[in-house]
Amino acid sequence: MIKTPYLLFLGDAPDALAAKVAQGIRDWRPENAVGQFRLPGCKADLRLPDMSLEEARAAGAQTLVIGVANRGGVISDTWKEVLIDALRAGFDLASGLHTLLRDQPDLVEVAKAEGRSLHDVRIPTVKYPIADGKKRTGKRCLAVGTDCSAGKMYTALAMDAEMRKRGLKSSFRATGQTGILVTGEGVPLDAVIADFMAGSVEWLTPDNEPDHWDHIEGQGSLFHVSYSGVTMALIHGGQPDALILAHEPTRTHMRGLPDYPLPSLEQLRDTALPLARVANPNCQVVGISVNTAALDDAAAIDCLREIEDRMGLPAADPFRQGAGRLVDALEAL
Repeated sequence: MIKTPYLLFLGDAPDALAAKVAQGIRDWRPENAVGQFRLPGCKADLRLPDMSLEEARAAGAQTLVIGVANRGGVISDTWKEVLIDALRAGFDLASGLHTLLRDQPDLVEVAKAEGRSLHDVRIPTVKYPIADGKKRTGKRCLAVGTDCSAGKMYTALAMDAEMRKRGLKSSFRATGQTGILVTGEGVPLDAVIADFMAGSVEWLTPDNEPDHWDHIEGQGSLFHVSYSGVTMALIHGGQPDALILAHEPTRTHMRGLPDYPLPSLEQLRDTALPLARVANPNCQVVGISVNTAALDDAAAIDCLREIEDRMGLPAADPFRQGAGRLVDALEAL
């Protein structure tokens, strides 16, 4: 088990999105977020206290969590001094990067000498099956995005929280590093061997009661040439009964791909739904989750109204306004 609470390491993140792991922990498990540790030049700010390692330990922090999700998931050489100092100061380390803590000889040596633990959450711990496509009982909802980092995880967490608040049967099913660090369990989907990805999603969302909803954490985007494969595995392995379209309205191109413009919500709907109906012919698009964090209140309301009128579906920012209308759409199925 990863010891809590955490000191969230933002490193030299170039922008807020690069620190989305730390942001997710702060937003969904604030009781675990003691403070943040930033290197010079860091452009991300969680509006948590900036702490030294000594201050964070005095405040009760047990684990330094690498809260950065960079392209390729690498541990930067510029971070190493802090990570080694953290181990010597009494912290365990936790990371969801593709580059593993346990593969870093210097970190392993210090952790062993200090009696500290290295937690790599992006390592599959189950021998997953190959998907068989058999229909499972229970219901499933999946958010699919016009881009990466558009709010798919926040949508699933917010909808799960709203359903639980209403006394409905619901589970959040984590499929990425942030979701796993927030909930403590799940499938690190993008680290699963490709042939077993869809099967791992079947394993994650097994037979359940007929009125139970699994809210599956979305990943990637069908339109993102770097990460579309993981989205496809979720669509077929998840066999969703409902799709939520997730969108960030201020972007002009795909995250990290300046030559690729964002698709429209109509393109996303018309691409994702036929693919979902391969595995579940009854799947429906029921709502739109819009990440309005970059808009002021008036602009956010105008944006949501325009999208709802255009698409003929309820549109909401589930983190800013609550997920009530999106859950209403599920209950109406």
